[in-house]
Amino acid sequence: MRSPSLAPGLKVGLLGGSFNPAHEGHLHITRMCLRTLGLDRVWWLVSPGNPLKPEKDMAPYEDRFASAQKMARDPRIVVSGIEKELGTRYTADTLAALADRFADVNFVWLMGADNMLQFPKWRNWRGITEMVPIAVYPRPGYTLKARLSPVATMLRECTLDTADAALLPAMAAPALVFLSGPETGQSATQIRQAGGWA
Repeated sequence: MRSPSLAPGLKVGLLGGSFNPAHEGHLHITRMCLRTLGLDRVWWLVSPGNPLKPEKDMAPYEDRFASAQKMARDPRIVVSGIEKELGTRYTADTLAALADRFADVNFVWLMGADNMLQFPKWRNWRGITEMVPIAVYPRPGYTLKARLSPVATMLRECTLDTADAALLPAMAAPALVFLSGPETGQSATQIRQAGGWA
């Protein structure tokens, strides 16, 4: 896949995930991040395989990629297969490659409050905090827990007030902000359990 051309200085959010399948919740949080952070684009990084998720319920990559393309109903969203192209499965490796390839782009990692609690399980998670600013979007039942998490405590000195979220893309890592806005409870797991992903 040809990598999208990016002009120097562009502010690009990175939303990684299995997209198994993509759903309205992905679109909702993406538009929240675009607005609140003042991003120019958001890339949906469709993972070839999430090391923390079981493979038995995982649809083929091509189907997941197609579901993301169908759901990305905003011209500022780029559905990207760059992880498959790069051969990376771990976020730290993907971010290192992107920083090398697009050195003049201001990337922001977009993470749900639920993932913030799992973050210490990620490979080289401390390295990730040093590579890219992180924005945490609210998730039902996890938002307060994320704010009180060990990772949040570690990054307290470099955490922006929510009202200053638009400053994040121009900041050097480590930098963190917790976003506020309407929470969406929709999940790919619920869709699969309800038989909505054939």
